[in-house]
Amino acid sequence: MLSVNTNYGAMIALQNLNKTNSELDTVQIHINTGLKIAGPKDNGAVWSIAQNMRMDVMAFSAVTQSLNRTMSVVDTSLAAGTTVSDLLKEMKEKALAARDPSIDSNSRAAYNAEFVALRDQITKTLENSAFDGTNLLNGSTVQVMALANAEGNSFITVTARNLSLSGTIVTLSSAATISTATQASSAISTIEASLNALNLALAQLGTDAKKVGMHRTFVAKLVDELESGIGNLVDADLARESAKLQALQTKQQLGIQALSIANAAPQSILALFRQ
Repeated sequence: MLSVNTNYGAMIALQNLNKTNSELDTVQIHINTGLKIAGPKDNGAVWSIAQNMRMDVMAFSAVTQSLNRTMSVVDTSLAAGTTVSDLLKEMKEKALAARDPSIDSNSRAAYNAEFVALRDQITKTLENSAFDGTNLLNGSTVQVMALANAEGNSFITVTARNLSLSGTIVTLSSAATISTATQASSAISTIEASLNALNLALAQLGTDAKKVGMHRTFVAKLVDELESGIGNLVDADLARESAKLQALQTKQQLGIQALSIANAAPQSILALFRQ
Protein backbone atom coordinates (compact mmCIF):
# COMPACT_ATOMS: atom_id res chain seq x y z
CA MET A 1 0.00 0.00 0.00
CA LEU A 2 1.26 3.46 -0.94
CA SER A 3 0.54 6.27 1.54
CA VAL A 4 1.88 9.75 2.22
CA ASN A 5 0.62 9.60 5.82
CA THR A 6 2.42 6.44 6.84
CA ASN A 7 5.84 5.44 5.52
CA TYR A 8 6.45 2.05 7.14
CA GLY A 9 9.72 1.50 5.30
CA ALA A 10 11.14 4.77 6.61
CA MET A 11 10.07 3.83 10.15
CA ILE A 12 11.93 0.50 9.98
CA ALA A 13 14.99 2.13 8.42
CA LEU A 14 15.02 4.80 11.14
CA GLN A 15 14.69 2.19 13.91
CA ASN A 16 17.63 0.22 12.55
CA LEU A 17 19.70 3.36 12.08
CA ASN A 18 19.03 4.45 15.67
CA LYS A 19 20.02 1.00 16.91
CA THR A 20 23.25 1.14 14.91
CA ASN A 21 24.04 4.62 16.25
CA SER A 22 23.45 3.41 19.82
CA GLU A 23 25.78 0.43 19.31
CA LEU A 24 28.33 2.74 17.73
CA ASP A 25 28.21 5.05 20.75
CA THR A 26 28.77 2.06 23.06
CA VAL A 27 31.76 0.86 21.06
CA GLN A 28 33.28 4.34 21.08
CA ILE A 29 32.91 4.48 24.88
CA HIS A 30 34.64 1.09 25.17
CA ILE A 31 37.51 2.34 23.02
CA ASN A 32 37.81 5.67 24.85
CA THR A 33 37.76 4.14 28.36
CA GLY A 34 39.35 0.79 27.58
CA LEU A 35 36.52 -0.80 29.58
CA LYS A 36 33.64 -2.96 28.44
CA ILE A 37 32.02 -2.50 31.87
CA ALA A 38 32.54 1.06 33.06
CA GLY A 39 29.57 1.33 35.41
CA PRO A 40 26.64 -0.52 37.01
CA LYS A 41 24.36 0.00 34.00
CA ASP A 42 26.72 -1.98 31.76
CA ASN A 43 26.55 -5.11 33.93
CA GLY A 44 25.65 -4.55 37.57
CA ALA A 45 26.75 -7.94 38.88
CA VAL A 46 30.18 -7.95 37.21
CA TRP A 47 30.77 -4.29 38.08
CA SER A 48 30.03 -5.05 41.75
CA ILE A 49 32.50 -7.96 41.75
CA ALA A 50 35.16 -5.78 40.13
CA GLN A 51 34.58 -3.00 42.67
CA ASN A 52 35.07 -5.43 45.55
CA MET A 53 38.29 -6.66 43.98
CA ARG A 54 39.48 -3.05 43.51
CA MET A 55 38.80 -2.48 47.20
CA ASP A 56 41.00 -5.48 48.02
CA VAL A 57 43.78 -4.11 45.82
CA MET A 58 43.66 -0.78 47.65
CA ALA A 59 43.69 -2.60 51.00
CA PHE A 60 46.73 -4.63 49.97
CA SER A 61 48.42 -1.38 49.04
CA ALA A 62 48.19 -0.39 52.70
CA VAL A 63 49.47 -3.85 53.68
CA THR A 64 52.46 -3.40 51.38
CA GLN A 65 53.23 -0.01 52.91
CA SER A 66 53.14 -1.54 56.39
CA LEU A 67 55.42 -4.40 55.32
CA ASN A 68 57.82 -1.97 53.65
CA ARG A 69 58.04 0.12 56.81
CA THR A 70 58.65 -2.94 58.97
CA MET A 71 61.31 -4.19 56.57
CA SER A 72 63.06 -0.81 56.76
CA VAL A 73 62.95 -0.94 60.56
CA VAL A 74 64.48 -4.43 60.57
CA ASP A 75 67.11 -3.58 57.94
CA THR A 76 68.18 -0.57 60.00
CA SER A 77 68.41 -2.76 63.09
CA LEU A 78 70.45 -5.41 61.29
CA ALA A 79 72.88 -2.80 60.02
CA ALA A 80 73.31 -1.37 63.51
CA GLY A 81 73.57 -4.83 65.08
CA THR A 82 76.28 -5.83 62.63
CA THR A 83 78.15 -2.65 63.53
CA VAL A 84 77.93 -3.52 67.23
CA SER A 85 79.27 -6.99 66.49
CA ASP A 86 82.23 -5.48 64.64
CA LEU A 87 82.87 -3.04 67.49
CA LEU A 88 82.91 -5.88 70.02
CA LYS A 89 85.46 -7.75 67.91
CA GLU A 90 87.68 -4.67 67.91
CA MET A 91 87.23 -4.32 71.66
CA LYS A 92 88.31 -7.93 72.13
CA GLU A 93 91.43 -7.19 70.11
CA LYS A 94 92.26 -4.23 72.38
CA ALA A 95 91.59 -6.31 75.50
CA LEU A 96 93.88 -9.07 74.27
CA ALA A 97 96.66 -6.56 73.67
CA ALA A 98 96.12 -5.02 77.10
CA ARG A 99 96.27 -8.44 78.74
CA ASP A 100 99.98 -8.65 77.99
CA PRO A 101 101.66 -8.07 81.39
CA SER A 102 104.85 -6.86 79.74
CA ILE A 103 103.46 -3.67 78.18
CA ASP A 104 104.19 -0.35 79.85
CA SER A 105 101.63 1.94 81.44
CA ASN A 106 101.51 4.32 78.48
CA SER A 107 100.64 1.51 76.05
CA ARG A 108 98.04 0.14 78.45
CA ALA A 109 96.48 3.61 78.78
CA ALA A 110 96.36 3.93 74.98
CA TYR A 111 94.65 0.56 74.62
CA ASN A 112 92.19 1.47 77.34
CA ALA A 113 91.36 4.78 75.65
CA GLU A 114 90.60 2.97 72.38
CA PHE A 115 88.58 0.36 74.26
CA VAL A 116 86.48 3.01 75.99
CA ALA A 117 85.92 4.88 72.71
CA LEU A 118 84.68 1.67 71.06
CA ARG A 119 82.49 0.94 74.09
CA ASP A 120 80.87 4.36 73.92
CA GLN A 121 80.41 4.01 70.15
CA ILE A 122 78.23 0.96 70.76
CA THR A 123 75.83 3.09 72.80
CA LYS A 124 75.77 5.80 70.12
CA THR A 125 75.15 3.22 67.41
CA LEU A 126 72.20 1.76 69.27
CA GLU A 127 70.74 5.19 69.96
CA ASN A 128 70.77 5.96 66.23
CA SER A 129 69.42 2.64 65.00
CA ALA A 130 65.81 3.87 64.75
CA PHE A 131 63.66 4.10 61.63
CA ASP A 132 60.54 6.24 61.68
CA GLY A 133 60.78 6.42 65.46
CA THR A 134 61.03 2.66 66.00
CA ASN A 135 64.18 1.23 67.56
CA LEU A 136 64.43 -2.52 68.01
CA LEU A 137 67.86 -2.56 69.68
CA ASN A 138 67.94 -0.13 72.61
CA GLY A 139 65.13 -1.56 74.75
CA SER A 140 62.58 1.12 73.87
CA THR A 141 60.42 -1.24 71.79
CA VAL A 142 59.16 -4.74 72.54
CA GLN A 143 58.07 -5.62 69.00
CA VAL A 144 56.90 -4.17 65.71
CA MET A 145 53.83 -5.50 63.89
CA ALA A 146 53.11 -5.32 60.18
CA LEU A 147 49.71 -5.79 58.53
CA ALA A 148 49.41 -9.22 56.92
CA ASN A 149 45.98 -9.21 55.28
CA ALA A 150 43.41 -6.92 53.67
CA GLU A 151 41.01 -7.22 56.63
CA GLY A 152 43.58 -5.79 59.06
CA ASN A 153 43.13 -8.57 61.62
CA SER A 154 46.34 -10.52 60.97
CA PHE A 155 49.89 -9.35 61.61
CA ILE A 156 53.51 -10.37 61.14
CA THR A 157 55.47 -9.72 64.31
CA VAL A 158 59.17 -8.87 64.62
CA THR A 159 60.52 -9.15 68.15
CA ALA A 160 62.96 -6.52 69.39
CA ARG A 161 66.43 -7.49 70.66
CA ASN A 162 67.93 -5.25 73.34
CA LEU A 163 71.65 -5.00 72.55
CA SER A 164 72.41 -2.34 75.13
CA LEU A 165 75.55 -2.70 77.23
CA SER A 166 75.04 -4.35 80.64
CA GLY A 167 72.02 -6.14 79.21
CA THR A 168 71.03 -9.78 78.86
CA ILE A 169 72.56 -10.15 75.40
CA VAL A 170 75.56 -7.84 75.52
CA THR A 171 76.59 -8.40 79.12
CA LEU A 172 79.69 -6.23 78.87
CA SER A 173 79.34 -3.39 81.37
CA SER A 174 78.69 0.11 80.09
CA ALA A 175 81.54 1.18 82.41
CA ALA A 176 83.97 -1.58 81.45
CA THR A 177 87.68 -0.68 81.09
CA ILE A 178 90.94 -2.54 80.49
CA SER A 179 93.21 -0.31 82.56
CA THR A 180 94.72 -3.40 84.22
CA ALA A 181 95.65 -6.86 82.98
CA THR A 182 93.01 -8.36 85.24
CA GLN A 183 90.30 -6.14 83.84
CA ALA A 184 91.45 -6.95 80.32
CA SER A 185 91.25 -10.68 81.04
CA SER A 186 87.74 -10.32 82.44
CA ALA A 187 86.66 -8.20 79.48
CA ILE A 188 87.84 -10.84 77.00
CA SER A 189 85.60 -13.57 78.39
CA THR A 190 82.67 -11.20 78.74
CA ILE A 191 83.06 -9.95 75.16
CA GLU A 192 83.25 -13.50 73.82
CA ALA A 193 80.02 -14.45 75.59
CA SER A 194 78.39 -11.22 74.41
CA LEU A 195 79.45 -11.85 70.81
CA ASN A 196 77.95 -15.33 70.83
CA ALA A 197 74.64 -14.07 72.24
CA LEU A 198 74.65 -11.04 69.92
CA ASN A 199 75.26 -13.09 66.78
CA LEU A 200 72.42 -15.43 67.74
CA ALA A 201 70.10 -12.46 68.30
CA LEU A 202 71.03 -11.01 64.91
CA ALA A 203 70.43 -14.39 63.25
CA GLN A 204 66.94 -14.47 64.79
CA LEU A 205 66.31 -10.90 63.66
CA GLY A 206 67.45 -11.88 60.18
CA THR A 207 64.93 -14.74 60.20
CA ASP A 208 62.19 -12.26 61.09
CA ALA A 209 63.35 -10.03 58.22
CA LYS A 210 63.15 -12.96 55.81
CA LYS A 211 59.63 -13.70 57.04
CA VAL A 212 58.54 -10.12 56.34
CA GLY A 213 60.22 -10.15 52.94
CA MET A 214 58.58 -13.41 51.90
CA HIS A 215 55.13 -12.12 52.83
CA ARG A 216 55.78 -8.86 50.99
CA THR A 217 56.64 -10.84 47.86
CA PHE A 218 53.47 -12.92 48.26
CA VAL A 219 51.30 -9.80 48.64
CA ALA A 220 52.83 -8.29 45.49
CA LYS A 221 51.99 -11.45 43.52
CA LEU A 222 48.49 -11.51 44.98
CA VAL A 223 47.89 -7.89 43.92
CA ASP A 224 49.09 -8.73 40.40
CA GLU A 225 46.60 -11.61 40.20
CA LEU A 226 43.76 -9.45 41.51
CA GLU A 227 44.48 -6.72 38.98
CA SER A 228 44.64 -9.33 36.22
CA GLY A 229 41.29 -10.71 37.39
CA ILE A 230 39.72 -7.24 37.33
CA GLY A 231 41.02 -6.76 33.82
CA ASN A 232 39.50 -10.04 32.69
CA LEU A 233 36.14 -8.91 34.05
CA VAL A 234 35.90 -5.33 32.82
CA ASP A 235 38.60 -4.57 30.25
CA ALA A 236 37.54 -4.19 26.62
CA ASP A 237 39.10 -6.32 23.88
CA LEU A 238 40.29 -3.40 21.77
CA ALA A 239 41.07 -5.59 18.75
CA ARG A 240 37.47 -6.81 18.73
CA GLU A 241 36.11 -3.34 19.42
CA SER A 242 38.12 -1.95 16.50
CA ALA A 243 36.69 -4.54 14.14
CA LYS A 244 33.20 -3.89 15.49
CA LEU A 245 33.68 -0.15 14.99
CA GLN A 246 34.50 -0.65 11.31
CA ALA A 247 31.45 -2.86 10.83
CA LEU A 248 29.11 -0.44 12.60
CA GLN A 249 30.41 2.55 10.64
CA THR A 250 29.66 0.68 7.40
CA LYS A 251 26.27 -0.36 8.74
CA GLN A 252 25.57 3.27 9.68
CA GLN A 253 26.29 4.46 6.15
CA LEU A 254 24.04 1.76 4.69
CA GLY A 255 21.31 2.67 7.17
CA ILE A 256 21.44 6.30 6.08
CA GLN A 257 21.14 5.23 2.46
CA ALA A 258 18.24 2.88 3.29
CA LEU A 259 16.43 5.69 5.12
CA SER A 260 17.00 7.99 2.16
CA ILE A 261 15.50 5.41 -0.21
CA ALA A 262 12.54 4.83 2.12
CA ASN A 263 11.90 8.57 2.40
CA ALA A 264 11.86 8.86 -1.40
CA ALA A 265 9.20 6.13 -1.79
CA PRO A 266 6.16 8.43 -1.36
CA GLN A 267 7.42 10.48 -4.33
CA SER A 268 6.29 7.62 -6.59
CA ILE A 269 2.61 8.38 -5.70
CA LEU A 270 2.89 11.59 -7.78
CA ALA A 271 3.34 9.47 -10.88
CA LEU A 272 -0.15 8.04 -10.36
CA PHE A 273 -1.69 11.49 -10.73
CA ARG A 274 0.21 12.68 -13.76
CA GLN A 275 -1.66 13.05 -17.03
